[in-house]
Amino acid sequence: MPMHVSSSAFSEGQLIPEKYSCDGQNVSPPLRWDGVPENTKSVAIIVDDPDAPSGTFTHWILYDLPAKTSELKEGSSGGGKEGVNGFKKTGYGGPCPPPNGAHRYFFHIYALDIQSLGKAGLSKQDITAAMKGHVLAEGQLVGKYKRAK
Repeated sequence: MPMHVSSSAFSEGQLIPEKYSCDGQNVSPPLRWDGVPENTKSVAIIVDDPDAPSGTFTHWILYDLPAKTSELKEGSSGGGKEGVNGFKKTGYGGPCPPPNGAHRYFFHIYALDIQSLGKAGLSKQDITAAMKGHVLAEGQLVGKYKRAK
């Protein structure tokens, strides 16, 4: 069952404002989702860029959000645990593509039937393995970013 994901900062397929990138304040954009199944026990978010020169690059891993969570305010982790992103840091790392064109950024939201995926600081590989067989529903929002400089 698909979930609907949106942001008040940008619409599906549109440009992500500079504020949410490495060229701006590098804070996570506000996100909202609905369509979470009743038997959901936690929510996870993975933000990645499939257009990165070296392969898909992970910008944010957030998991173990309470099942009743349906939005995140700008710059918030909502009390969830953060994993290690492609910058080798925990937390949100905004769009920061090379200056040769726009990249797409996928904000994936997962409703899970388990309470916890594990300790804080897990990698994307750890998270995707832990989620296997536990995804009840998912949705995504895609934004683009192109550096002006």
